[in-house]
Formats: sequence, structure tokens, C-alpha cells
Amino acid sequence: MNLNFSYILTSRPSIICILLYTSLALLCLVTIFGNLLVIISIIYFKQLHTPTNYLILSLAVADLLVGVIVFPLSMAFSLSSCLYHEHFFCNVRGSFDISLSTCSILSLCCISIDRYYAVCQPLMYRTKINDHVVTIMIVVSWAVSALIGIGVIIAGLNNGKCEERCLIDVLMENTIGPILSFYLPVIIMLCIYFKIFLVALKQARSIQNTKSGGTASKTERKATKTLAIVLGVFLICWSPFFICITFMPFTQHSVPLPLIETLNWLTLSNSMLNPFIYAFFYSWFRSAFRMIICGKIFKGDLSNSKLL
Repeated sequence: MNLNFSYILTSRPSIICILLYTSLALLCLVTIFGNLLVIISIIYFKQLHTPTNYLILSLAVADLLVGVIVFPLSMAFSLSSCLYHEHFFCNVRGSFDISLSTCSILSLCCISIDRYYAVCQPLMYRTKINDHVVTIMIVVSWAVSALIGIGVIIAGLNNGKCEERCLIDVLMENTIGPILSFYLPVIIMLCIYFKIFLVALKQARSIQNTKSGGTASKTERKATKTLAIVLGVFLICWSPFFICITFMPFTQHSVPLPLIETLNWLTLSNSMLNPFIYAFFYSWFRSAFRMIICGKIFKGDLSNSKLL
């Protein structure tokens, strides 16, 4: 089904453009800085060399690339519109946007699997989730995402005039796209976390009168809770966009371009929020961030430091 949507673009006063560019540039810088802190922390401090953190590292790299690549491209589109850019510009923007968002979703799926074994099958965790398995998860996530991004261009999903077929049109025209790239993975993750919640609740009741294994179980439950919050924030940021594009083909009215761009920026802001979640809930990430920001890691080898 070929859907065409006309967007009415209005000229913006220069002062508004300056304010928007400044705000979006700050958002971009915070995203880059925050995710760099996560990446450096996990790579540098050996205490953070765990399978779960390697998956978080993969997610942080995807978020970093969103800040470095997608943010500038989206700023150029949002404030001057795709009408003033070549068709190739829209292809590149759509390709990176779709591939990196897919990578984020797949990374969250991998994290949910990791949490499932850590909480629901702790005795099998070290055999089921190890460095080799995590490496395969990360490689597959990035490979699938890269293929999807390349396929966006090769398959001609962004063909046509730029003003008629940018990222939103790609997703609207293929209703199966949102299902495979968002709804299905989200349903899987929600089912996994619901199962984890039930098991964690049962474990909490069973260890009330025992000390053996209580600390380890509590740590795993806290980690799972934090990563579930990451998933929740992801849903808050991404759901409005996908709900909007899902129902757009069924409405007779054109959705204003500013609304589409606002929802798109809401999805992009998710890449900025994750580092703050880690810093707020994980004491060891707070300690690592503090040591990096203060420059202590440049004054000596602190890779074996005990993080709180």
C-alpha cells in the first residue's frame, strides 16, 4: 500500500532556530558525554568486566553513535526540513536511525535474557551466560542491525522524493516493520521481566528467614530492577512514536511534521537517559564516573580499584 502524506513546513524565526539548535546541541553533547562515561567505566575498571555489563556496553555504544551520527542529522532535518537536502541525506538519516534503534532494542532483549538466567536459573547462569555467549549476542545484534540499515537503502525503502518519503514514511508503508522491530521484541521482553518478577518475589519470600545466598539474590534483584527501569524508560520514549506511525495510515488527516519530529526527538532522548539511570541506581557506576570526571584514572593504574 502506497501512502503519501503531505507536510506543511513553515519558516521559523531565526531566534527560534538559534534556541532550538542550542537546546538540541546540548542534548547531543550530554548524550555523547554520558555514554562515553559508561563505555570508559566498563572498559577500564576490571570489576565491571561482567557479562551483564558487556551487554550494557553494547547498548551504550549504540546510544553513543546516536549522539554522534543521528543527532546532527536529525537536527539538520528538524530545523531546515528534508526539502532542502539531497535524497541521499534522507537515506543516510533513515538508515542510521533505524539500524541503531534496532540495535538498542536487540541489546535490551539480550539484557533481559541475561537477567532471566541470573534470577530464575542462578545455578545455570555461569554456564548459560558467559563471555563467549555474550560476544555472540552482541555480534548478532550489531550484524542484524547493520543489515537492516543497509537494507533500508538497497531495498529502495526510501525511494521517491525526499519530502514525501523520509523515515516516518518507511515505517508507515510497511506495517510489519513496527511489529518486527518494536512490538514483538517489546512483548518478549515484557514477558521475560514478568517471569523474573514472579520468581524474584518468590525468592524474596523464601530467603526472609535465611542468610545463605540472601546477599547474592538481593544484588541480582536490584540489578534486574534497574535494568527493568531502563526498559521502562525505553518504552516511555519509544511507544508514542510507534503508536503514532501505526495508526497514521488509518486516519484521514495528515499528522503535523512538528509532532512527528517531536516524537522522533523523544525517541532519541532515550540515548541520553540511560547513563543517568546507571549513575542513580548503581553505586559502582557512580564511583567510576566520579573517578573518570576527576581525572584520577590518569594519575595511576586504578583499573583494579574496588568500586563501591
